[in-house]
Amino acid sequence: MTKKNYLLALLSAFILWLAWPPHIWLAPLLLIGLVPLFIALNYTIDQKQKKTGKRVFLTAGLTFLVWNTASIYWVYNAISASNAGFIGAVVSLLVSLIPYGLGALLMTFAFWLYYQLSTKVNTKIAYLGLISFYIAMEYLHQSWDLAFPWMNLGNGFAGMHQLAQWYEYTGVYGGSLWILLSNILAFEAYKAWKNNDSKLKSTLSFALVVALPIGFSLFTYYSYKEKSVPVNVVVVQPNIDPYQKYGSISPEQQLDILTHLSDFVGQVNTEYFIWPETALPRYADEEKIRSNPDFLQAQQFLSKYKNGTLITGIESVKWYNTKETISAKQSKEGTAWYDNYNAAMQVENSAEVEFYHKSKLVPGVEKMPFPKVFSFLAPVFEGLGGSASGWGWQEKPAVFYSQSGIGVAPIVCYESLWGNWIGESVKNGAQFIAVITNDGWWGNTSGKDQHLLYAKLRAIETRRWVVRSANTGISAFINQRGDVVKQSKWWTRAALKADINLNDSITTYVNSGDILAQLFSALAVVLALIIPYNKWIKK
Repeated sequence: MTKKNYLLALLSAFILWLAWPPHIWLAPLLLIGLVPLFIALNYTIDQKQKKTGKRVFLTAGLTFLVWNTASIYWVYNAISASNAGFIGAVVSLLVSLIPYGLGALLMTFAFWLYYQLSTKVNTKIAYLGLISFYIAMEYLHQSWDLAFPWMNLGNGFAGMHQLAQWYEYTGVYGGSLWILLSNILAFEAYKAWKNNDSKLKSTLSFALVVALPIGFSLFTYYSYKEKSVPVNVVVVQPNIDPYQKYGSISPEQQLDILTHLSDFVGQVNTEYFIWPETALPRYADEEKIRSNPDFLQAQQFLSKYKNGTLITGIESVKWYNTKETISAKQSKEGTAWYDNYNAAMQVENSAEVEFYHKSKLVPGVEKMPFPKVFSFLAPVFEGLGGSASGWGWQEKPAVFYSQSGIGVAPIVCYESLWGNWIGESVKNGAQFIAVITNDGWWGNTSGKDQHLLYAKLRAIETRRWVVRSANTGISAFINQRGDVVKQSKWWTRAALKADINLNDSITTYVNSGDILAQLFSALAVVLALIIPYNKWIKK
């Protein structure tokens, strides 16, 4: 790789990082951020040297590894916080290379496939292949057991959501398509100007692909009106250090903090109180929840609010006589099996209690990837005090219904990245979205800001309010246009209240889900099958 290509690859990485959340006003740079990489790849291919495929892979790989690492550097903070000392730092760095490198590897592979296809077909089909391969890799990284879709290109407009209002039709994959297509056309315009060939056509094509979605989005944003169906909601941010939660502060003190904050802003007509992930401080047996002291204290607090409903995070346990689920672990006595869950619980002024078990679990931290494949390792992990299956989960998203009939989508932590998962809850009756999270593990980094901003895209896709309770911040209310109406400060004890509007309408995206990504993935498979055939005629 020449020095010129090295610098061009790094320039693309820098532009993409500059445009990426939490940087807000530079988001449009995503529409040209890949152009330097295209120039470098084009130069490499034109040289027709030996091992061109390897050179293409290394050039693209440099761009995507640097961009991913710079944008999600905070993953290291989350891992190193619980691994002290020099050895801990080294181990944390090595583990961090997985999220830094895996997504980058998939992006790089898409560009390598594009190069391979370009040697067999004409330019237009090759570009179609690039778009298909890239979106297919994003969809894979959302769907498999190593899922971490944080860096999907379409997420890049989370900061400047005014330009992404059409996500209600396509979801974030529409954004990925837009970014890829605009970069391709920008590169073609660059070539035309450089070679003094068809400047007007190529420049106009690029301008239209950029301007039309922006114009439509801005028109939608400023003309969108919410139907007034108000519900008073309180979100609580207790600001309890996650590393002191199970030692320095007693369960009783933690519950006092939650209830006092809730009462401070609660009013007679408040219908929902939202507490963050794992807010209730002790493990609870789901079958015995009605006699659990934390549950009883929470219900006693709620009794002051006639129409009140509480949604809170809780770590729960479910017991079985046999191994009923793949995630079930055997008790130390060997007489029973159990699942432990990172859960959301709904409490009312009645005997009704509902649980939702977090389902999009962090690979390697909350769930062993591919548990069926690695089930044979279960005895080894159990001998070390763990499990090859990690936390339990449920197969389908949920909707919590209150006594008044309001439907809520309970979302735990980074599940808020999955638009199609939340869309299923909305399709099943959710009228607003409640995100409960911790985010304190990452420290005061851009991770917490990105996590908040991504929630704006879920509001647009579903046209639902997002109500966000984060233990250490940032808690917020996000309206149906994706505007953050109210938010807390980081690492501050707080409670916020707002009147939000319910919505029953179903968007195109909620109806169709990630069909765009599925179609491009299918096309990627078809186009990839062309690559092995050397006799394909290039026209």
